[in-house]
Amino acid sequence: MRSLVGLLAVVAAASLYLYSLSLYLPAGPRRRPPPAAEGKHVDTAESEQPADSSEEISLKFPADLDELRELSELLQFYKTEHTGYVLLLFCSAYLYKQSFAIPGSSFLNILAGAIFGPYEGLLLACVLTTFGSTMCYLLSQAFGKHYIVNLFPDKVSALQRKVEENQDGLFFFLLFLRFFPMTPNWFLNMSAPIVNIPITFFFGSVFIGLLPYNFICVQTGAMLSEVSSLDDLFSWERLLQLLAIAVMALLPGALIRSFSQRRHKMDAQSQNGFMADKKVQ
Repeated sequence: MRSLVGLLAVVAAASLYLYSLSLYLPAGPRRRPPPAAEGKHVDTAESEQPADSSEEISLKFPADLDELRELSELLQFYKTEHTGYVLLLFCSAYLYKQSFAIPGSSFLNILAGAIFGPYEGLLLACVLTTFGSTMCYLLSQAFGKHYIVNLFPDKVSALQRKVEENQDGLFFFLLFLRFFPMTPNWFLNMSAPIVNIPITFFFGSVFIGLLPYNFICVQTGAMLSEVSSLDDLFSWERLLQLLAIAVMALLPGALIRSFSQRRHKMDAQSQNGFMADKKVQ
């Protein structure tokens, strides 16, 4: 019971901080009314409508090309006018989401690419993912072991067996789990301290293992922020960029898989040689 109270206190404090920070969100650019609407019924417009009839652009997923342009305008406005505040709010929201295993990392990664660009956004996403996941690891270690085992007994037992079977190459096994997430990342973050995964291995595997996923999302966000027409989405330049993103994302996983298979073959050969020596003796 004490651990649950402690966890609730941490969640409440973090939520209060994030809410307080969001209260100071600067006003964004405003959407101007269409020219036809401005010129229509001029006589009644002045008496029935306020002087400023523009509408503030809200942050949301774009449903069409016009909303995509508005989202790009909003992100560029925040980037140029309120970079420091937006950086603080973005980092706080990202760490909050990762620490408490809340879904939505893909949207935040896309937002990082759109606001901060492909390179700074990727570095920021990787650092925040790593530190946020490590905070989730520490929170689980301090408050959640008993509850996670009770909620997911079969999954924890299966992960425990896999970790024990791969003790010799535990770091590469963790990388494999991140590259090919058969186990969800949120569950791996919470259960890692329970199955005795060292925090150093956990930290490094998150930073490297989630690099392809972060790369795809950040590059997508950077591309969306530069779109100005529908032709830009289907140009050869964009298609080549998407192809390069796919290759870069798949390459680390392929290398890890090749290394793991080669390692297993060497282990099997050494074991066979050891058994043959025993028989000769």
